[in-house]
Amino acid sequence: MNGEMAYMENHFDKRLDPTLLVPDSKSVISLLLNYFPSEIQVSNTFKISKYAYGTDYHFVIKDKLKQLMDFISEEIGEVHGRAFVDSAPVLDKAWAAKSGLGWIGKHSNLLTKQLGSFYFIAELIVDLDMEYDSPVTDHCGSCTACIDACPTNAIVADKVVDGSKCISYFTIELKNEIPTSQKGKFEDWMFGCDICQDVCPWNRFSKSHKEPLFNPHPELLSMTKKDWEEITEDVFQKLFKKSAVKRTKYSGLKRNINFLKE
Repeated sequence: MNGEMAYMENHFDKRLDPTLLVPDSKSVISLLLNYFPSEIQVSNTFKISKYAYGTDYHFVIKDKLKQLMDFISEEIGEVHGRAFVDSAPVLDKAWAAKSGLGWIGKHSNLLTKQLGSFYFIAELIVDLDMEYDSPVTDHCGSCTACIDACPTNAIVADKVVDGSKCISYFTIELKNEIPTSQKGKFEDWMFGCDICQDVCPWNRFSKSHKEPLFNPHPELLSMTKKDWEEITEDVFQKLFKKSAVKRTKYSGLKRNINFLKE
């Protein structure tokens, strides 16, 4: 169900066995970093997924993981391992759930009672023997809010998402034209989509992050549909200087906007 995301088919053996990725490793240290913003975009505009408001999380979290590795080495001596932020064949959500940080919700995202699901997952895979935490119980119950709300029916079963049907896939990963069969289904999402998270009851407990680098460019939140329709490459570069939105490039964002307004 990965559409054009061919990279998801690669290195399956390493996804299942981290020792193939990090020789001599013994433990996975899973970490979460909240990105829920204090302010969101104005209503009735073309929308960007909240995770992409500020600086690209890969850069922000990699720096924090390096600091953590240095701290561990200072405290207990030389430690060998690698840091990962959504950039290698690591089963981030599975390890986080195994470590007790949360449970996998029906939308396939990791959920916590304390914060909901608006956070990034990262890990250190290291050669330390540790005392391990254990999984927590599932607290989704009979709720199907995320499944019911998905406008493209991408959540095809409990915890199963057809990636090739997801709005995030169409607006970020898909390099070709968006199929006309999807017209009218995107609910103004032009980069990513937060619908399944926004409707989740557990996200009532989301708290604003405290990471300045995740704050958006001041102009981003107030831009109207007209502003987005008229966006120039210079404005794009200014708004998204170090943002994950640069993945789709100016041409990709324009494609998405044109698709939404046609």
